[in-house]
Amino acid sequence: MPRIELSRLEDFATTILHHAGMAEENASTVAKVMCAADRIGLGSHGVARLSTYLERVRAGVMEIDPEVVVTSETASVATVDAANGFGQVAATLAMNLAMDKARRTGIAAVSVKNSNHFGIAGHYARTAAENRLIGIVMTNASPALPPFNAKDKLLGTNPVAIGVPSLNQPLAVLDMSSTLVARGKIRRHLEEGRTTLPRGWANDAQGRPTTDPHEALKGSLAPIGGPKGAGLALMIDLLTGVLSGTTVTGDVGNLLDASRTAKTSHLMIALDPDKFIGGTAFGELVDTVLATISSMEPADGGRVYYPGLVEHDRSLDAAENGADITNEGLDRLNREASIYGLSPLV
Repeated sequence: MPRIELSRLEDFATTILHHAGMAEENASTVAKVMCAADRIGLGSHGVARLSTYLERVRAGVMEIDPEVVVTSETASVATVDAANGFGQVAATLAMNLAMDKARRTGIAAVSVKNSNHFGIAGHYARTAAENRLIGIVMTNASPALPPFNAKDKLLGTNPVAIGVPSLNQPLAVLDMSSTLVARGKIRRHLEEGRTTLPRGWANDAQGRPTTDPHEALKGSLAPIGGPKGAGLALMIDLLTGVLSGTTVTGDVGNLLDASRTAKTSHLMIALDPDKFIGGTAFGELVDTVLATISSMEPADGGRVYYPGLVEHDRSLDAAENGADITNEGLDRLNREASIYGLSPLV
């Protein structure tokens, strides 16, 4: 796979979006969020997704650059209407709003309705942590797994991310779906030419365990922890789609289905440690915990990790060596560039 310098990748995506009709500031925001995924090795949610977004725009089921507005607001709560635009734009606005409110009130929550796929949830949680706040982020997704003991899919992969600030240690950022893996990771397997999935990731359309990525995409994904993962997925959907008033559980459109709108929803929560025990005191205690974990003796060689540390290491590597892009992903990007009369990336 080719490795592309991150700044080149971000500039390239920004330019394509701008030529597609998006204001440059918003185009830069979307590109930044996509590159945040490539930076930590999550290419399934990175710049390679740009073609899917723009195909939806051309199909008329997603808006390129609508006005994103705050429809209701109190001192610590708000609702943002994404107007069927890019999730990255609405989610960035919502997290910034939640952070501003949390600095005044200690805690704030902002709901986003009528949105689309917003990239990796961890980006927004990390943004809060980088600003000395605690960030909690949730989003719903199209049906990918059944409720516990049911046959049919209803619940999405529905990720949750939590970012915690520290003073000197690499940030602790948990970003996990309610399933063992996201569907994007299975698609990435196919793009990389891998024909077999690890056992336990997914079931086929008949509900039987499968290691075939094609059959997995037709079927359902396995939840984390059985009923615990299915329960988590449901609760996240209730706190996103239902709380925002966008849609009921099971009615979110698939990113690859260009025949309908997505109706995706998000929830952004920010807490200010300064309003609890004090920001510096909290950061020092978090540093102590993270340093303790990092210095522990590994059980089986290698290194002991806490959430966010692997991503930190990957980001350092990507900053120096560039991000991995599959050949198929690169081809899709170059095809998008050609649509708008731009030169290929490579």
